[in-house]
Amino acid sequence: MIIWSENLILGETIKKKHRKVIHAIKKGRWISGVYLIAYPSNPANLLDLIPAKELLFPIYKRSEIHILGLANGKKEAERVAAEMIKEVYQKTGGFRIRDYFG
Repeated sequence: MIIWSENLILGETIKKKHRKVIHAIKKGRWISGVYLIAYPSNPANLLDLIPAKELLFPIYKRSEIHILGLANGKKEAERVAAEMIKEVYQKTGGFRIRDYFG
């Protein structure tokens, strides 16, 4: 199950096409080059960066994924995730991603 954040954070190069990407993901279509920034599946991590095409794998169809952001490519996903983490730390002094983005 995919849960979309109401305040989705977008990378610069995906802003113009993010609605089409979300629609394609909801329809279960193959999407190459797009990364999802999500709450971590492992509590030891801060965030997960998931290639959108992996959502077609059975393991993701059985999991709950809360998507906080979208990016075009891995490098952009890394930059967006780093900015998200930086914002949380600057505003709270900690790394409680779930508490901050709630």
